Amino acid sequence: MAATTRPARSPAAPAGNVAAVATPARFGGSKGSKKTPGSRKIKLKELPTFTRQLAAMLSSGMPVVHSLTTLEDQTINQSFKTVIVGVRQQIEGGAMLSEALKAYPDVFDELYISMFNAGEQGGMLAETAARIALYLEASARLRRKVKSAMMYPSIVLCLAVVIVTCMIIWIVPVFANIFKEFGSALPGPTQVLVDVSNLLRHYAPGVVLGIVFIGALFSKWKKSPSGAFMWDKFKLNFPVLGEMNRKVGLARFAQTFAQLSRSGVPILKAMEITAFATGNKVLGKVVLDGMPAVERGETLSAALDKPKIFPRMLINMLVAGERTGKVDEMMQRISEFYNDEVETMLGGLTSLLEPLLIVGIGIVIGLIVVCMFMPIFKLPGIIKF
Repeated sequence: MAATTRPARSPAAPAGNVAAVATPARFGGSKGSKKTPGSRKIKLKELPTFTRQLAAMLSSGMPVVHSLTTLEDQTINQSFKTVIVGVRQQIEGGAMLSEALKAYPDVFDELYISMFNAGEQGGMLAETAARIALYLEASARLRRKVKSAMMYPSIVLCLAVVIVTCMIIWIVPVFANIFKEFGSALPGPTQVLVDVSNLLRHYAPGVVLGIVFIGALFSKWKKSPSGAFMWDKFKLNFPVLGEMNRKVGLARFAQTFAQLSRSGVPILKAMEITAFATGNKVLGKVVLDGMPAVERGETLSAALDKPKIFPRMLINMLVAGERTGKVDEMMQRISEFYNDEVETMLGGLTSLLEPLLIVGIGIVIGLIVVCMFMPIFKLPGIIKF
């Protein structure tokens, strides 16, 4: 079939052009690209299964168009079905698979497209599809582990906020009315709690709007280039959780680079893609800043070691991989190591957070109760006869 055998076009931007990395296409498309409703859900839930099934069909010798037609018929998600139809129609019109995928950058990211492009150039489309499926499935497993570990603490924390808020709004006023009859100034902590209760009761809409406004400002700041970088830097330096965020980013970096290297993607292009695959702009900047050095002839390990942000163990393992000519295998081992580290940390954090949250909630509720009963403990000194 012509669409699967003719040479693929080279990428529009040179691999060594670092400035091209910041183009809008890297973050979900450029002007004129098609927007797909529910693209985030498609990428997280539909794409791994789709890629795995496509790999199986291509491995059995089924042509690309027939494979896409079969997948189109069994896809329930209508938005994703529209995407598959569009990709199939472009291939029928003479486009390569990687070229057709570029029309939907909010569904098929740069990593996905580049790996298929390399697979087409090397004549290993089925093998490449299988590698992509393995990568997507591994990423999904890591994401599920993180979400699962944080779900229980998040629920407990939300319930604690609701309980404390209800106590302040409905229970504190009952005591405040009793204290008014004493005719004397209340102890400082009790007065502060009563003031907070009055604020929430009488100015609740304003408080809610204020919280929403602050949240919107924070979200806008976090999306700005400087804000996003500072926020990612804060996440890396946060006690305990910072180390886990760092290991998650390193696992993504190593896993992505391993898959790109195995698929035959040039090293500069692979660095460009993995810079965004880390999910952390601080780690990504280290990779991007190392591209000129690699282009000048330095090794990847030397380029990544200069800022002293990547762990020494990762650099040493990468050096060993470069000396033996097995960088992809070493990167895969690094990825597996950090995935195991993340899983171990998640288990430990979950076990640690549960008692800490219970103790924390107990302390907060206990302080509220103490503040409420403090005037009663001091009745002789505050009641005016």
